[in-house]
Amino acid sequence: MTVIAGIPIPSTSSWFLGVVAIHVAMGIVCVVTGIVAMLSRKGRGRHSRFGTIYYWFLGGVFLTASALSVARWAENDHLFVLGVLSFGAATVARQMLRHRPVTRLRLQVHLLGMVASYVLLLTAFYVDNGKNLPLWRYLPTIAYWLGPAAVALPLVVHALLRHRLLRPPK
Repeated sequence: MTVIAGIPIPSTSSWFLGVVAIHVAMGIVCVVTGIVAMLSRKGRGRHSRFGTIYYWFLGGVFLTASALSVARWAENDHLFVLGVLSFGAATVARQMLRHRPVTRLRLQVHLLGMVASYVLLLTAFYVDNGKNLPLWRYLPTIAYWLGPAAVALPLVVHALLRHRLLRPPK
């Protein structure tokens, strides 16, 4: 066992620790670029640029998570499933806007897919690390699984009702 910044890493293998370091760095890029894309004006420019960076780094997070999960399958199989779902949701979301014409339904699927991807990314982080984090360590385990979605749900509903291209027709 190795402890880094108060978080136990269940290995002393230099290979495993190296993959964890790459995984964490790419995860941080995903968290930051995801927030920038979410808060940016939608369309070409900052939103799509940061969304693209998010997607490709998420692919890296998925690959490193897969390697780490295989190395400790009995303990991490659930993290692999969360990774598959997160990257799969982002891939579907990305494909929605790569085809023309872009319809209201495609925009809605894009929004929901990207939000699901981001929520699943954060869920995997909290499920794996919540018990070692300040404040989070006092929460029940179910909060690690449902917390990110509980925060995201009202924001998604607000976006679906507010954005003129996403609202249902009158």
